[in-house]
Amino acid sequence: MSEIQTTPMIIVVGPSGVGKSSFVDKITKELSILFDTVTYTTRAMRKGESEGIPYHFVTEERFRELLKQSFFIEHAEVHGRLYGTPKHQIDDAIASGRVVIMDVDVQGAQTFKEKYPNAFAIFIHPPSIDELRRRVVKRDGKALPDLETRMANAQKEIKVAHQFDAELTNDDFERSYATFKKIIVEKLNLV
Repeated sequence: MSEIQTTPMIIVVGPSGVGKSSFVDKITKELSILFDTVTYTTRAMRKGESEGIPYHFVTEERFRELLKQSFFIEHAEVHGRLYGTPKHQIDDAIASGRVVIMDVDVQGAQTFKEKYPNAFAIFIHPPSIDELRRRVVKRDGKALPDLETRMANAQKEIKVAHQFDAELTNDDFERSYATFKKIIVEKLNLV
């Protein structure tokens, strides 16, 4: 059995604002074997986002209806908003021979590792909490009311980073991305 068949997914984990989505967006454009799921969320759209990019935006009522239908393989409440990964997207990608790649929080990563023991998880560290705070404020265009809660959660997430299969620090995007891609290429035996 090839490595790709035994590695059904790559999980990219780290605090909000660390650059997980940017890494996943870039690598899925470069490696066609990878498939990025589109998560459902109840959070509001940010500037530059649209329906399906990078999320399916739904009301809390609709999200709860989908939960009752067992639509999600995992779901979590993060910073007061609901997020869920649709099971059919993962099943379809794996059945077609592709490797699922997704960015999730620590809670979601732990759920996926339980359901897919051969999944490979990479934790992305920020250079510091102060730099992470700066990135979140820059991304959102303002300091969010829950900014300090997010930073406290980030510190908790960093404490469990050693539980994942690989770790790297996003201190310089291009250099960090090159390391990220190298880890994935080697794991999937694409060299």
